[in-house]
Amino acid sequence: MATRIRLVRLGRKKRPFYRIVVCDSRERRNGNFIEILGYYNPMPEVAEVKIDEVKALDWLKKGAQPSDTVRSLLSKNGVIAKFAEA
Repeated sequence: MATRIRLVRLGRKKRPFYRIVVCDSRERRNGNFIEILGYYNPMPEVAEVKIDEVKALDWLKKGAQPSDTVRSLLSKNGVIAKFAEA
């Protein structure tokens, strides 16, 4: 099973809020997911990101591929650098 780390959109119209989740790559955007890793709120002046680093590193070691947006969020939080060291 190919797994992806991607965003799931929540929130109302024009007020997005995203969860960072691990899911099967064949699932649709807001479909079933395996585990929640954190969230991303782009609406405040300074975007709010919270990621469980332990879970994220564990899934990256298992071979989960992050989407482009999630990859940039992980690199800003230093998770990609920790993964490269391991």
